[in-house]
Order: sequence, then structure tokens, then C-alpha cells
Amino acid sequence: KQKFGTIRSSAQMMGQLINDLLAFSRLGRKEIMPSKLDMSGLLDDAWKELQTMQPERKMILDAREMPPAFGDRTLIKQVLLNLLSNAIKFTKYRDCAKIEAGGYADGKQVVYYVIDNGVGFDMTYHDKMFGVFERIHRSDEYEGTGAGLAIVQRIIHRHDGRVWAEGRPDRGASFYFSLKRKG
Repeated sequence: KQKFGTIRSSAQMMGQLINDLLAFSRLGRKEIMPSKLDMSGLLDDAWKELQTMQPERKMILDAREMPPAFGDRTLIKQVLLNLLSNAIKFTKYRDCAKIEAGGYADGKQVVYYVIDNGVGFDMTYHDKMFGVFERIHRSDEYEGTGAGLAIVQRIIHRHDGRVWAEGRPDRGASFYFSLKRKG
């Protein structure tokens, strides 16, 4: 009985890995449809979507100013979904997930951030974080395939932006990405 459970969970994980790899490869071919983005609205949409998936979790989003930028609405919403879901995932051992999101103008770009009060990470592994299927936390503690941040990076690079992260073990993580202010 236990062997069948192990086989079933391994098959499910393999299916998710395949789906994530397909999604990642499709990003290289998808045409970008840039427009002026209401980033506050996208953040709100993404947050509401994630809250419905985990209604039992105590989670607070401190939404700060989110200046508009240019990009593909669907892809940038995916970036926000991935970053917020990571913040939720890595705060699961906290009584309350406290997440802050905002942005600020920086020359010709806008920099956005998602900061959490979660498990954080050792900056030694920073370069591994954005690799496909790279993980810096054990999969038995935190679910997922390790494709989420690679997808974020690919989307932002296709928008000629950059993405980076800062963290400290047990002190939370901060993820940043930039987009053009004008089309």
C-alpha cells in the first residue's frame, strides 16, 4: 500500500515537472503583446487568486505603490503569481505570512519587489535560484518543482528587464524585477 502511494506521488511529481518544462520552453516562443500595465490591479488580481487557493492560511499583503510600466499583461501577471506563491510557500511555518509588494521608478525603468517574512535563503546560493529545476530548500519541506523562478527570469528577460533576489536564512526573502516605464 505504501509503495503504491510512493509510485503515485512520484508520477504526479513527474507530471508536474513535465508541465513546468513545457511552460518554460513555450515562453521562448510566445509573442509579447506590450501595453501600459496597471500593476496595482495585476497585483490585486494575483493576490485574490492565490487567497482562494489557500483560504485557511493567515496571510497579509501590504500593497504599496505600484507605478505603471509596459509589458505583456498575461506574462507579468504570471510573474506576480509566481513571486507571491513563492512568498506564501516559504512562509508556511509562520503563524502569519506577511508579504509586502511595491515598486519605484528608477530612471527609464520601474523596479518592483515582493518581500516576505519566510524561511529566507543563504546568498551563497543566489545564482542557483533562477535555474530550471534548481532548488535550495528540500522538496519534502516545500512543494514545487523549482521552475517558478526560472519562469519569472525568462519572462522578465524577454521584457529587457532584470530580476534578482536578496535573503538571509530565517529572515525572509526579497525578490525584485524591472520593467520599462514607457513602451
